Amino acid sequence: MRIVTAKEFQDWLSHGEVLEKDSHGAKVIRLTDGKLLKIFRSRRLPLLARLRPDAARFDDRARRLQAEGIQTPTICETCWIDRDKLVSACLYEPLAGLPLDKLFRDNRDQFDTLLPQFAAYIYLLHQRGIYFRSLHLGNILRTPEGHFGLIDFLDIRFKGRPLGGTLIRRNFQHLRNYLQRRKVQNFPWEELMTAYRAASKSSS
Repeated sequence: MRIVTAKEFQDWLSHGEVLEKDSHGAKVIRLTDGKLLKIFRSRRLPLLARLRPDAARFDDRARRLQAEGIQTPTICETCWIDRDKLVSACLYEPLAGLPLDKLFRDNRDQFDTLLPQFAAYIYLLHQRGIYFRSLHLGNILRTPEGHFGLIDFLDIRFKGRPLGGTLIRRNFQHLRNYLQRRKVQNFPWEELMTAYRAASKSSS
């Protein structure tokens, strides 16, 4: 991984559009050419973070998901922003689509219509052994072609076999916690679970 110069990073900050930030600074920047720069400030042990920086782990997960037929952004480059402070980054082509949280807010009827497909998509992830702790409406896109894709998956785990009941319940609890934190009202939870069970039965 190359080390980005301070001037290059400052140019990205000056000319790009900051889409996400936290108390430490920018997290996602849209560059002038349309690519996105995703910045990782690692909280892992320094030795592990240097040997396997978060940007490289994100890239690896993108490739593994794509190999499973799961759509993700296309990674163009991984780099160090500040190796001493364990700040790495991915430069990638964004995945076209509409986040499901926006669809839920702006077009509830369409979201409800898509609910069986959304449930079947979650079931597909589980059957492929993909445990996505950050399973929530903001991390799943509806693409223009009518498919789904994932956009923020650093904490994803590949179990190598279909998820068991405990992990499935835990995964749905992550989604439920997200809805509660965001104070999402009137989410069709029972309908989602019914559709998930229907997806499970139809595949057996």
